[in-house]
Amino acid sequence: MTQYEDIKQGEKGAWVSIGAYLILSAVKLGIGYWFASGALVADGYNNLTDIVASLAVLIGLRISQKPPDKDHPYGHFRAETIAALIASFIMASVGLQVLIGAVQSLMKADYETPGLATAWVALAAAACMGFVYLYNSRLARRINNQALMAAAKDNLSDALVSVGAAVGIIGSQFGMPWLDPVAAFVVGLIICKTAWDIFYSSTHALTDGFDEKELKSLRATIANTKGVHAIKDIKARVHGSNVLVDVIVLVDPQLSLIESHRICDEIERMMDKKHNIMGVHVHVEPHDQVAPTS
Repeated sequence: MTQYEDIKQGEKGAWVSIGAYLILSAVKLGIGYWFASGALVADGYNNLTDIVASLAVLIGLRISQKPPDKDHPYGHFRAETIAALIASFIMASVGLQVLIGAVQSLMKADYETPGLATAWVALAAAACMGFVYLYNSRLARRINNQALMAAAKDNLSDALVSVGAAVGIIGSQFGMPWLDPVAAFVVGLIICKTAWDIFYSSTHALTDGFDEKELKSLRATIANTKGVHAIKDIKARVHGSNVLVDVIVLVDPQLSLIESHRICDEIERMMDKKHNIMGVHVHVEPHDQVAPTS
């Protein structure tokens, strides 16, 4: 099936992220400790959490490729959402550790001016993560994979974090050594903010939350389908990277079973064509017996 092939393609992006994070975290931590740069060390720890997050996405993508069984008739697509939720907790714990370390450094007021080489490392890392972001975001759009798109946004935030670290390091070279731990503190905040965003989106999906604007767009597509007189009810939920839609439409009561079935087929075709949604369940009711609710 196409959706499983797309998920398989998404694994490439996860592996690219893991490889980049492994190299960058080792370089940043090593040079950061050697040249006494708290901002670069914090950035390195940020990349360590990103390795865990990328591994969680990879594992989730692997599990979500398992076909439906008697215990999971809808498939295993939500595995990637659960993996992202676990990764958010790990990222939050590391982010808090970075914040605590930065605050302790600021309270001691015993600053060390890091070597300028650390700034160049941070800028090079930012450029590297920029390329990874472009690769993953383009792949995610091509295969319509929300999990990989979330990973791509994390790649972009990492590039921005590295730029912030470079700013702090360069500032310390101009008589502002306190700017380095301040930059580390900002890095910690960004880690925690990213963790919160992933946590919120994951829990929203797991509790069957769905964007109201997108639901209105789905409703409009179905309402404009030939043969549909009105929509009695429509519901949608996210299942991994897929969207499942349940809709009750009202049609001419004089239509035959075959004609009503053709309307259902047309709705399914339009949802796939316009919204890339293949999981659509359509129930047909006669228009003159049931009045629409909206």
